[in-house]
Amino acid sequence: MPKNKGKGGKNRRRGKNENECEKRELVFKENGQEYAQVIKMLGNGRLEAMCFDGVKRLCHIRGKLRKKVWINISDIILVGLRDYQDNKADVILKYNADKARSLKAYGELPEHAKINETDTFGPGDDDEIQFDDIGDYDEDTDDI
Repeated sequence: MPKNKGKGGKNRRRGKNENECEKRELVFKENGQEYAQVIKMLGNGRLEAMCFDGVKRLCHIRGKLRKKVWINISDIILVGLRDYQDNKADVILKYNADKARSLKAYGELPEHAKINETDTFGPGDDDEIQFDDIGDYDEDTDDI
């Protein structure tokens, strides 16, 4: 019997493994766009990002990037701002670590921006749980 070489199932995705990020040139922000860093992944193609203008925004990953470009916490992204909703934005582009470093070298990103560091907890988010009475129970186990 012949092998299945059709385009059904996952066969259409197994084709070429091209690396597009090497071909792509560095994209700077334009009017109505802003650089941001991902704070939290929310699911359903949405994330929470802290823009470098100081506003925390709910961002929607556009369809071209969904399931093709994986976005993680603390990634640097380019978002398109909405005219009618200031607290929401759309993800236009994800920068890899090399592109983000070159953006920082050009002075587009602020100096305090952490690139390629997965600091999921902010300052003061340490869970310091203290237990007072461990093992000081006077229960009678014979009654059980």
